[in-house]
Amino acid sequence: MLHLLNHPLGAHIMTHLRDRTTKPVTFRTLTYQIGLLLALESTREMQTKEAVIETPLETYRGQVLGDNLVLVPILRAAIGLVQPFTDLFPDVSIGYVGLERDHETAVARNYYCKLPQLAGRNVLIVDPMLATGGSAAQTIRLVQEHGGQNVSIVCVIAAPEGVRAVEALDPKIPIFAAALDRELNSRKYILPGVGDYGDRLYGT
Repeated sequence: MLHLLNHPLGAHIMTHLRDRTTKPVTFRTLTYQIGLLLALESTREMQTKEAVIETPLETYRGQVLGDNLVLVPILRAAIGLVQPFTDLFPDVSIGYVGLERDHETAVARNYYCKLPQLAGRNVLIVDPMLATGGSAAQTIRLVQEHGGQNVSIVCVIAAPEGVRAVEALDPKIPIFAAALDRELNSRKYILPGVGDYGDRLYGT
C-alpha cells in the first residue's frame, strides 16, 4: 500500500530539501511545494458528488468535492504541510495530535490530542518523516479509537522500517510518500534523509 510520487518536480524539490545548506526560509517553501504534490496524490480517490449548475450557455451536471476530508498533522513538524491541503481543500477539517520524540529511546510521548468528527470521513494522518513508524502507529490507534476507519498516511520521506510498522498494524492503510529512503541509523534517523525535519523547518 506504499504510493510514491513519480514526478520530476518532486525529485527536484526533494534534492533541495536534503541539501544541508538549504536555509529554513527556503526549506519552508520547499515543504509547501512537496505538500501540494502529496495533497494531490493522496486525494486521487476522493469521492465527489453531483452538482447541477448553469454555465453562460446551458445547464451542466458536474462534480464537486464532498465534505468528507479530515487532516490530522502530528505536531510539530507536520504543521508545515497543513497549508497546501487547506489551500486546495478549503472545507477540510483539521485535528491535531502532539507527539514528542525522546531522543534517547526514540519513543514518542503523546501530550496533545484534539480531533473533529471522524466517522464516515477520509482521514489523512500527516507527518513529514515515517521513521520507526511509532508515531504513526500511535496516531492511527488514536484516530481509530475516535471512530476513524478510512485512514491514510501522508509523509515526505518513509523508511522501510516505518512502512513495515504501519503494515504490521494494518496492511490496508495506504502510505503516500515523496521518497522511500534506505534505512534508519543507530539514532533512528532516516538515511539519507533530511536530518531533523522540525529543526530544519523552524531553524531550531
